[in-house]
Amino acid sequence: MSAVLASQDRPQARWAGSRDALHSEWTKLRTITGPGLALIAAIALTAALGAIAANAAGCQARGCQIDPAKVSLTGIYLGQAIVAIVAVTVVGGEYSTGMIRLTLTAVPRRWQVLAAKAAVVSAATLAAGAVAVLGSLLAGRLLLYGHGFTPAHGYEPLSLGTAAVLRAAAGSVLYLVLIALLGLGIATAIRDTATSIGVALGLLYLFPIITSFVADPHWQRHMDQIGPMTAGLYIQATTNLRSLPLTPWQGLGVLAAWAAGALLAGGVMLSLRDA
Repeated sequence: MSAVLASQDRPQARWAGSRDALHSEWTKLRTITGPGLALIAAIALTAALGAIAANAAGCQARGCQIDPAKVSLTGIYLGQAIVAIVAVTVVGGEYSTGMIRLTLTAVPRRWQVLAAKAAVVSAATLAAGAVAVLGSLLAGRLLLYGHGFTPAHGYEPLSLGTAAVLRAAAGSVLYLVLIALLGLGIATAIRDTATSIGVALGLLYLFPIITSFVADPHWQRHMDQIGPMTAGLYIQATTNLRSLPLTPWQGLGVLAAWAAGALLAGGVMLSLRDA
């Protein structure tokens, strides 16, 4: 009988531990001013850069070959850096202060710690990303019409009621969440904040630069297919989809694979090393 009761208590204990870990990580994220202010800055800068790009775009005749949704979401290029840095500091900050020892003492199951951090960071990024994307598309809708993106030139106003625009919007939010998880996994594996930020931003921004030095178009296409940023941002495309090296969702899947790999590496290193 005691063995049966123990087996029944085990799932309850695991659930209680996961719930406590989530509550702890949410409290840390909520009470530290840095991450919250950074995510607010990410919202503002993403929407502002999108508005600037929309205001600079122009379409004076049919066939101008400009993707209005992608233009409006230009700010994601900057917002993703802030999101990655926030995710890195969630882990790196604890290692730099030594708080990670208290965290792992309170929650001995280390996979629960990483899962809780991933859940909290994902939720915060999801909320911030949704606001940033909606603000960017609203600015694009208001500004692009006055710059020639009209039905007369083959463009309808940006609307979430359009399947392609909705996919670009939802996909951009998911893109930011995956970038946060990528940064979290890298920081968990490396533990040093500055190095982790360098690796995360290097993967995002240096990959396309290196690809630009590849002369062979065939290899250029393959590099674009595996780069986390280049592949992931295909999700924003709403025009000329056949010219893309991958479909939008396939591209986002590539980024998801990078994020999953980083989290797996981080989880393994977290389990094997001392705090």
